[in-house]
Amino acid sequence: MINVPILILCGVITAVIAYLFGSISFAVIFTKMSSKKDIRDMGSGNAGFTNVLRSVGVVPAVFTLVFDFLKGVIAGFVGRIFFSQLPVPEELSAEIAIYGGLIGGLFAIIGHMYPVYFKFKGGKGIATAAAMMAATDWRVFLMILATFLIIFFISKIISLASISCAALYGVYTFICTFFFDYRASADEFSLRYVIICTCFAFLLGTFVIIKHKENIQRLLKGEEKKLTVKKKQNT
Repeated sequence: MINVPILILCGVITAVIAYLFGSISFAVIFTKMSSKKDIRDMGSGNAGFTNVLRSVGVVPAVFTLVFDFLKGVIAGFVGRIFFSQLPVPEELSAEIAIYGGLIGGLFAIIGHMYPVYFKFKGGKGIATAAAMMAATDWRVFLMILATFLIIFFISKIISLASISCAALYGVYTFICTFFFDYRASADEFSLRYVIICTCFAFLLGTFVIIKHKENIQRLLKGEEKKLTVKKKQNT
C-alpha cells in the first residue's frame, strides 16, 4: 500500500525546493555581472539564453545556458531521490521515482518562468525543461536534442526549434514509455505510468508553447529573427 499523505507531503516538499531553486535567474545574474544592466530591460526582455546572447554576448550567454540546465538537472534528481525513499511496493519504486523527477523538474521550470526572487519575471524555460528531460528520461532528451539541432540547423531560429520540440515532447514521451518501458517490461511499468508521463509531457509542452506566443506571432508574420550574437564594442 502507498501511504498517500506521505506521498503528498514529499511532493509538496519537492515542489517547494525545486521552485525556489528554479527561481534563481542566472540570465539576470550573469548579465548584471557582465554589463551592470538588467537583461529584462534589454532586447526582447526575456531572461534567457537567446536574449543574453543577442544583447550581452557569448560568455554570459554560455554561463546562463549551463547554469539554467544544471538547475533543472539538480531539481529533477532531487525529486527522484526524495521519491525513491518512499515506502512503496517494489514493483512501483522505479515508477514513483520518475514521478518525483517530473515534479522537481516541473517546479524548477515554473520557478525559472516566474522567479520569486526577481518579481516573477523570468525566462521561457527551454534549457531547464531540457534538463528535466535529461534527469527523468535520457531517451526523450536525446530525441528532443536531435530534433532541436536539425530544425535550428535548417532555420537558424531558436524559437522555432524550441516550439517544435515542445510540441513533440508528448509524442516522444509516449513512444519511449509505451514501447520501451510498458511493452518491454510490463511487470515494472504500468499503463498508468505511460498515461501520466505522456499527459505531463503534453501539458508541459503546451505551457512552453504558450510562453512563446509572441514568437509564434512573429513566425507567422515572417518577422522572427534568426540567431545573432552581440558583438563586443571596441573602446
